Amino acid sequence: MHDNLKQILETVAKGELSPERALEELKYLHYESVGDFAKIDHHRTLRTGFPEVVFGLGKTPEQIIQIMQVMESKNPLVMATKISSSVYEQIWSSLRGLRYFPIAQICCLGESTMKKQGTITIITAGTADLPVAEEAAVTGELCGFTVKRLWDVGVAGIHRLLSHRDAIADADVIIVVAGMEGALASVVAGLADCPIVAVPTSIGYGASFNGLAPLLTMLNSCATGVGVVNIDNGFGAAMLAGKILRLASDRQDFS
Repeated sequence: MHDNLKQILETVAKGELSPERALEELKYLHYESVGDFAKIDHHRTLRTGFPEVVFGLGKTPEQIIQIMQVMESKNPLVMATKISSSVYEQIWSSLRGLRYFPIAQICCLGESTMKKQGTITIITAGTADLPVAEEAAVTGELCGFTVKRLWDVGVAGIHRLLSHRDAIADADVIIVVAGMEGALASVVAGLADCPIVAVPTSIGYGASFNGLAPLLTMLNSCATGVGVVNIDNGFGAAMLAGKILRLASDRQDFS
């Protein structure tokens, strides 16, 4: 890796490679091994606008500690998802300054270095959807976006949702989190003029099939402008919403 980096810098110094082209090559160059179990992608921010995030599920506490320590040396913000309270209790003493968001099951080191333009509005059908919604909310906030929360406004009492019509109308992008039959995403999309990111959750009785029923409802939405992420994927919803807002901001700055 060091030889490749040296070659790129020498080529730029000779005038044989433009700085812009060198930056493009650097985006795909650097990763760092952690033991024999992980390779950290330090240049993901250059390529995608957001740093790599640790998916905690299935990793041992020791692996999470080592990965986050390596990432902290080169990133202002290190974030890990799917961290249970029991795992957090095993790792916090080894990671100075570690913060934990118990409902979202997210922990992080450091802070986002830039306040980003745009607001992510997150709407849940019910209180049982909060863990997935908070995963999205905390992810959005840690990435530097403003987040607005509208909890427990599902279609079973639709007047609760309609009382927030102004917030829906003012939203830049909306994440809708719902289990059961998942109808809330279609209703919100019929009221809003911004992109909708729908998140089916595994909340519901037997025939919801652990989130399959709301997933299919959201995919089959008759309302336009709805994109659907995987079941319980609050993190993925926030990252998609963030990319939409970042792209819109970049285009506005360019114009």
